[in-house]
Parts: sequence; C-alpha cells; structure tokens
Amino acid sequence: MFTGIVETTGEVQAVIDDEGGRRMRIGAPFEGLDHGQSISVSGVCLTVEKAADGEWFEVFLAQETLARTFFDDLDGGDQVNLERAMPADGRFDGHIVQGHVDTTAEIVGIEQEGEDWTFTFSLPEAHRNYLVQKGSITVDGISLTVADRRSEEFDVAIIPTTYAETTLSEKSVGDPVHLEVDVVAKYVEQLA
Repeated sequence: MFTGIVETTGEVQAVIDDEGGRRMRIGAPFEGLDHGQSISVSGVCLTVEKAADGEWFEVFLAQETLARTFFDDLDGGDQVNLERAMPADGRFDGHIVQGHVDTTAEIVGIEQEGEDWTFTFSLPEAHRNYLVQKGSITVDGISLTVADRRSEEFDVAIIPTTYAETTLSEKSVGDPVHLEVDVVAKYVEQLA
C-alpha cells in the first residue's frame, strides 16, 4: 500500500521489450531496495526484480500493466514519480493508494495562478461515478484533492512543492496520466 506522497522522481535508464512484457531500469537514490519489494512508479505498483543501492532498480511490466498504463510509450530519459511501500509504523499523509491504476486520462488544461497551478484532466466515462468534489484521486501516483468536477473533466489545485517535486512540472496539455480512483468509493458501490 502507498499514500500518494511521492518521495522523488527517477529517470528511466533502459527499456527492454520481450514477448512476455517489458522490463525497465529506473535510476533512483533509494537504499535497501530488495528483490520482491513493491514500489509505486507513477502510480503503478510494481515489484523490484533487481537493484543497485542508491543507483537503480529494475521492474517487469506484464501485458496487463501495459494495457492499463502509458508505460508502453516510456523510453530512456523519461521521468517517473516514485514512492516506496508504506511501512506499517509509518505516517499516513495522503490517502489509501493501492497502485492499481484504473485508467489513463489526458491533461486538457494547465493554468498557473500566482505560485499555484490548476491542472484539468479528462474524466473517462466508466470512472465518473467515483469522483466527488473535494474527494481523493491519484494522478501518476500523486495523492490529490478534486477541486472541481464536471461531467467530462475534473480539476486539481497543485501547490509549488508538488509541482516542483513530481513529474507534473514536465507535463503538457495532451499528455497521458494514470488515474486511480478512491478504493473506498469502489467498495461502497459494490456493497450498495
């Protein structure tokens, strides 16, 4: 489990496609990453296969992961958001993030307002019931609050720290993002 509080960004160093999926090597300053640990890469929960302390780690992307994400378009030099799994005794600063991407969406607007930004994202029809104004949403692994929700899009307010310390500062209108809706909303729907 994750909280959506991005620890750092990493650079994709290598991408190797094979018949079963895709492997990526990502440069990251993390110490102590071991084989089998979970890590959130731009909101996608992946399993560490290999790691060199403080330098890089490698993950495998199955066909299911490639079908639900924009990772089939990633290449060397691209930046990704990174968060290690939350320890049982750690702080819970964001919201419950599983790293199970529901869909991709598109950035349809970026507007700077003083030191802050408003990002507008498309809202795929199949996921519209899960977003409420002032509710939680995960965008590329970042725990955010829905500032405004309309029928086909939603806005989030981005503070300077989030803008500077995540990949949002490199995004443009038209770029894809990963969305994970609040899992609590999915459970409520199932129970109702």
